[in-house]
Amino acid sequence: MAGVIERTLGELARDIPGATAVFRRHRLDFCCGGGATLRDAAQARGVDADAVCSELATLSPQPASPLPQRPAELTQFIVQRFHDVHRRELPELVRLAEKVERVHREHPEVPAGLADHLRGMHEELLQHMEKEETILFPMMAQEPPMPLRPPIQRMREEHVDHGEALQRIQALTHELREPADACNTWASLYAGLRKLCDDLVEHIHIENNLLFPRFE
Repeated sequence: MAGVIERTLGELARDIPGATAVFRRHRLDFCCGGGATLRDAAQARGVDADAVCSELATLSPQPASPLPQRPAELTQFIVQRFHDVHRRELPELVRLAEKVERVHREHPEVPAGLADHLRGMHEELLQHMEKEETILFPMMAQEPPMPLRPPIQRMREEHVDHGEALQRIQALTHELREPADACNTWASLYAGLRKLCDDLVEHIHIENNLLFPRFE
């Protein structure tokens, strides 16, 4: 925690996906004021810096552990590790994209159309995850297990759509390479998008290759 508190807001916003939402809640300026350390910025705003550090710590990836084997436990893991994270992080990415597109609309490398794309992607993911959580996953938790090929096939088809959405992100962002003069908001956006892409690829892999085959 001591190391985090002495880092600048700009560094933390770039390096910890989701940090921008924490900073916004505490009204800490990570963009224009990104050169200030967390300690100094919090003190200037009258904010408890240790409390902000604790919130940032919850965003850091946890060490990998073996995946649960029982279907009920594995689906619960998927919901907590991926569904809940997508729900929390995508709205923030939309907000960051809106700001980058608005402030830098004249920049030749601005990711024009990214915010709209992320909004659509968010809506599709919400619908997809809702179907899994309310229909498919409860059926998978039943004993004895039953064959579920038709609904699983539909989820696989939607996973293909999600993969195409990730490819669209790459195209809109020049393979997630921010320009040399990118502001902290822009860098934070692309860091968050990299995490989203990694998370969603892993999410789809676990379902397609580890969970679904047990019920086909």
